[in-house]
Amino acid sequence: MKRSTDRILTTHMGSLPRPDLLADLLVAEAEGKPVDAARIASLTDEAMDLIVRRQLECGIDVGNDGEMPRSTFFGYIIGRMSGFGGQSKRRPILDMQQFPKWWQNYQARGVRRLNVYGFPAAIGPVRYEGTDGVKAELEAFARALSHQGGRRFTETFVTAVSPGFAACSLENQHYDSHEAYVFALARELAHEYRFIVEAGHILQIDSPDLGIERAGYFQDEPLPKFLAAMEMHVAALNEALSGIPPERVRFHACWGNRDSPHVNDVPAPDVLPVCFQVKAGALCLPFANARHSHEIDAFKAQKLPDRMSLVCGVIETTHNYVEHPEVIAERLERAVRAVGDRERVMAGTDCGFGTIVGDTQVSEDVVWAKLAAMRDGAAIASKRLWGMR
Repeated sequence: MKRSTDRILTTHMGSLPRPDLLADLLVAEAEGKPVDAARIASLTDEAMDLIVRRQLECGIDVGNDGEMPRSTFFGYIIGRMSGFGGQSKRRPILDMQQFPKWWQNYQARGVRRLNVYGFPAAIGPVRYEGTDGVKAELEAFARALSHQGGRRFTETFVTAVSPGFAACSLENQHYDSHEAYVFALARELAHEYRFIVEAGHILQIDSPDLGIERAGYFQDEPLPKFLAAMEMHVAALNEALSGIPPERVRFHACWGNRDSPHVNDVPAPDVLPVCFQVKAGALCLPFANARHSHEIDAFKAQKLPDRMSLVCGVIETTHNYVEHPEVIAERLERAVRAVGDRERVMAGTDCGFGTIVGDTQVSEDVVWAKLAAMRDGAAIASKRLWGMR
């Protein structure tokens, strides 16, 4: 995994806006409606070519495929694994319960098109029957990379959901316990994890359970019990990562990619010790948002393990303000002061821009302006940190 050896490198958290036609078909597919699979594949290729090109134009150093063929960052596994069916019955997060007017207004905006609280559940043993799904996605990514006229990323990454978050979002209706379900998912997701790394990409694990589920799945539990559950989630993840060098893995946790009040978010300092247990070479956390930006200073007391870099969220992904490059530079310099090592800080986004298809809260043209601003802010910070003229 590359580090910022002579300048601050830039990346993002995975999902990028999908073209409208592709998004419509992915929504229909996720809802179980008949769709033309060949048409989806063709549109995915076109979208991936565009997404890769736009990232390169915006100065992204460590890029990916934008998650173009996926309807959500977690539910994609339903189409790649057996054992899912029926419907989950997740409780709403605390923000939805405590701020009903906000939730009513959010729904009225028509932002969310998929009912992610009613996705299929585990109704039998979950199992990868093959790696055709991940293979098709990576082959499409390879084609898109080959079409860029010699322009290349410094490094590439591919995202995959964590077993812990998958277990919280796709209800267990089969296994004897939540823990048994998490470890069963871990054993199967390991196939996908290894496939991504063996294809030459950095593996990004998306694990928002460490932030979201304090006010979701575990909303009735005291903090110590929640933290114990997260340690179990990480233990299962580490089992799935067995044999993969930590420097080929980066770990992303967050508090939910939505413009809600977030008053029930667990503070970052409470979960950092759990994050540090992950066998990964980088930790990706959101520090651009108004609820958690101050928590970057937690790294002064809770030192980032020597093996880890920090991908610091300096761009917010739920509003259309384009951050000023000077603000981005200030955030990066603050992160470097907290971590104590300029080479172990990378610029990133708080989350993805299209984690749920049709749920993009930032307009597509604004996304590219934000990523370009991140490039410019990283350049300003680099000049200050390395004394460039």
